[in-house]
Amino acid sequence: MLLAQAVLPGRFAVATVDHGLRAESAMEASLVGALCAQHRIEHHVIRLELGLGSAVQARARTARYTALGDWLKSERLGALVTAHHADDQAETLLMRLKRGAGVRGLAAMRPQAAVPGHNDQTLLRPLLGWRRSALNEITSRAGIKAADDPSNRDFRYERARLRADLATSSWLDVAALAKSATHLAEADFALDWVAARAFAEIRREGDKIFWEPGQIPRVLGIRVLERIVETLGRSKPRGSELARWFDALAAGKIATLASVRGNGADRIWNFVTVMPPRINHQSVS
Repeated sequence: MLLAQAVLPGRFAVATVDHGLRAESAMEASLVGALCAQHRIEHHVIRLELGLGSAVQARARTARYTALGDWLKSERLGALVTAHHADDQAETLLMRLKRGAGVRGLAAMRPQAAVPGHNDQTLLRPLLGWRRSALNEITSRAGIKAADDPSNRDFRYERARLRADLATSSWLDVAALAKSATHLAEADFALDWVAARAFAEIRREGDKIFWEPGQIPRVLGIRVLERIVETLGRSKPRGSELARWFDALAAGKIATLASVRGNGADRIWNFVTVMPPRINHQSVS
């Protein structure tokens, strides 16, 4: 916020999301509001009612971005800007490595993306090259004491455990990890670019799609199938589902995913939307 005020004074607004998970959160939102008033920055508090339960951080993230995307639209703002930094990037990369993520997952956070849940809204992360320590120094020099969220040190959460490991590790370099995530993002973009060109050459006749995969590498073939499903399908499958679908078709089978039936029995694969069966609601006497 302070950096934006130095560069774009009067051209942005601030939103604080109060997830309602800690008693201190309302007071912290008020402190941000007071700081904004001091700098004559428009401030909004978005209150959520998540409640405790399983996967609370994942649910909070989904609800937060949904609410922020709605706020962008209501205020007619051009983009959502967050302060994710290099340490966040390194933590995210390690978390996804532990799950065996592919290139897309390992690409982690990008400087520019769509707001999750709002594909028509832009999300900007201009501080991915900055370290947490440098940002802390900026707020300290401005005389601001940052709020302390105890969940950042709660080892029940994976990110908190990784953060502690990074802080005490002598062989894990945060800057290098963040740079690797950037390289992976570039590789991910390149794969999408090639897959888009391959998809553009696909033949379509009416409601059918015909594709000759040839010797296309598996990772690119999966991304082409993703575009086929986006064109003909009724839902968005996960990457693992697309991978299994590609393997089945490559083995010469007929397989259906997201209401799209693919036939891999011939050199040219064909795809068609499968209509769901009609349900007869008539009573039987």
